[in-house]
Amino acid sequence: MLSVFPVFGCSQQPKTFQNPVISGFYPDPSICRVGDDYYTVHSSFEYFPGVPVFHSKDLVHWRQIGYCLTRESQLPLKKVRASGGIYAPTLRYHKGTFYMVTTNVDGGGNFYVTAANPAGPWSEPVWLDRTGMDPSLFFDDRKVYYTRHEGQGDGYIAQRTLNLDTGKLEGPLRKIWGGTGGVWAEGPHLYKIKGKYYLMISEGGTSYDHSVTIARSDSPWGPFESNPKNPILTHRNLPKNPIQVVGHADLVDTPDGWWLVCLGVRPQPPGARFHHIGRETFLAPVVFDGNGWPVVNANGTIQPVIQSPKLPQHIWPKKPARDNFDSKSLAMQWNYLRNPYPENYSLIDRPGFLRLNGSDVNMSSKDSPAFVGRRQTDFNCVATTLLEFDPKSENEEAGLVVRSNDKHHYEIGVTLKDGRRQVLFRKVLKGKIIEPVKYIDIGAGPVVLSVKATPLTYEFSCKSSNGDVQVLGTALTKDLSVEAIGFEDGMCFTGDYFGLYATGNGKKSSTPADFDWFEYVSD
Repeated sequence: MLSVFPVFGCSQQPKTFQNPVISGFYPDPSICRVGDDYYTVHSSFEYFPGVPVFHSKDLVHWRQIGYCLTRESQLPLKKVRASGGIYAPTLRYHKGTFYMVTTNVDGGGNFYVTAANPAGPWSEPVWLDRTGMDPSLFFDDRKVYYTRHEGQGDGYIAQRTLNLDTGKLEGPLRKIWGGTGGVWAEGPHLYKIKGKYYLMISEGGTSYDHSVTIARSDSPWGPFESNPKNPILTHRNLPKNPIQVVGHADLVDTPDGWWLVCLGVRPQPPGARFHHIGRETFLAPVVFDGNGWPVVNANGTIQPVIQSPKLPQHIWPKKPARDNFDSKSLAMQWNYLRNPYPENYSLIDRPGFLRLNGSDVNMSSKDSPAFVGRRQTDFNCVATTLLEFDPKSENEEAGLVVRSNDKHHYEIGVTLKDGRRQVLFRKVLKGKIIEPVKYIDIGAGPVVLSVKATPLTYEFSCKSSNGDVQVLGTALTKDLSVEAIGFEDGMCFTGDYFGLYATGNGKKSSTPADFDWFEYVSD
């Protein structure tokens, strides 16, 4: 299959590359090769559109080309819990068709969609079963194997076959491997390599005990022999490594041999156990030893700097830092929370502006506020927007938010207080407003709102139409980390977003919020 995408920069690959290869909240990577092209998909949880798709020619430089799930009929997310929604997709290619199989844990279970072009459009879902998660497909001769996690933390890897003609699963669900004893035997991928069937999974849970293990058999049904040197990848005993939580991996065969993508996190500061920009995508080489077992990066670990693949380098053009909202549709980096209400958004009511019509839903609601957000993909960066908004009552506000989940977010926004137009700075942690909320008077006219991020802090400031800049306050990145949030209200598998929002805090706003531009600049 020839590439359907133009190549913009070809040169000799540098000797080393920097991990992660896809930074920010892009977890659970699954990789697929078609000719000289490589594609990945990633979990998206409560965000819409769902399952971002990336493309590379050299495994190191990636660009997003679309989403698998762009319609509510494919991705029902109405009022799903934070970190619900889409888990751990798998991407595969077979006879001219791409298959993406995944789990909507709050909206119907396991399903797959298909496309001729990975950029889309993708088909309507073919629903498979409701239990378990992390489904994977393996095409072997004339059979398709459907492999997934079954049970809970003490569960196992189970398998059935899939009839592509009917879209139905066939045969009993059979346990094929329980792993090596770690909790949450999940994320399975089945491969056939030199006549043997290899089953690679993750164990230990997607936190600091995360690991990748592998087994093999002469049959896709087992019995599977565990690699005596398992795990083949883990950092659970390396607290000083700047990369932690490595796991949930997928293999790909290339002209430069086998490579592996996996997730990992970069705690801040290094050595601490706080990560806030999410689980990211890392790359490492794989060789098979004399006994036929895969060895990851020579010693089963991943470093920030690794020897590059021997593939021609292909660099994609850099995206503009500023989005001027000049298009009739949002740029690819933007996401909604859950399924958006169309009446909350317009790019045509006032051309050149993104208009948000604040509803009764706010950033703490388990619903879909008037919000569009993009991932924080760098520790050192600045997110800035120009807002025109003249609130008519004290419940109305609009501005810039840093969101981890519904109960953990920081915002700087324009509102009306004591009859005066003011800028507010607010912290919401564990579902409660941290007092005091900071307010300053702001004159009439447009206001520039800004968040400056460092590895440990966020600084919130505003600039009025007369050019005066005022810093309203700072907040800690660790308070929006997965570890600080904990599992008190379910789970937190996402990373921080910078977002634009508007709300009437319980009733519809009478005034729209118009955002002239948004800019994201990294150091």
